[in-house]
Amino acid sequence: MFYEPKDGHGLLHDPFNAVVTPRPIGWISTRGANGSDNLAPYSFFNAVAYVPPQVMFASTSAKEDRGDTKDSVANIRETGVFAVNIVEYAMREAMNRSSNAWSRNVDEFVDVGIEKAVCCSINCAHVAGSPAVLECRMTQIIKIEGAANFVVLGEVTGIHLRDDCVVDGMFDVTKFKPLARGGYKNYSVVREVFTLDKLK
Repeated sequence: MFYEPKDGHGLLHDPFNAVVTPRPIGWISTRGANGSDNLAPYSFFNAVAYVPPQVMFASTSAKEDRGDTKDSVANIRETGVFAVNIVEYAMREAMNRSSNAWSRNVDEFVDVGIEKAVCCSINCAHVAGSPAVLECRMTQIIKIEGAANFVVLGEVTGIHLRDDCVVDGMFDVTKFKPLARGGYKNYSVVREVFTLDKLK
């Protein structure tokens, strides 16, 4: 099968996001200029550089009460900071509920029953029990093709690692089982890893 996206795919559901999988989930926490907190998951998320460490996430829809975007991007425009909370399997239900398009006045931490903690290097809240948290200073917001498509880039200014996830000096993802996004309504979980040495 071959198709050009502009012509449609002819299938029951769009296969595009099922092709690029699994995708890590950035559970993005932000704080508005008025002090209100927001928490929302994004599966268009990844690390993009080592030195300095940098990450990106993309927001691809808008809400009526936020104009051309959603709460996360709107808050980052106001404050210039955000935190990426890594999602473990045990947090899957809370993460899923926080993906709803709530009013800008809703604090998702409270709504889903997730404990907040205070970031150290930025003025933002983060998920207290997250296996890892990346505190970020926004460096760019880039408008890309599409009505509500924005890419947010940030430099990581602080990193929290949960103590039980550090084993023999290494961050061990099998200790918390990262959640990943598949296509459609599908998710996956990392329960085992293997190593490969570079071929010479």
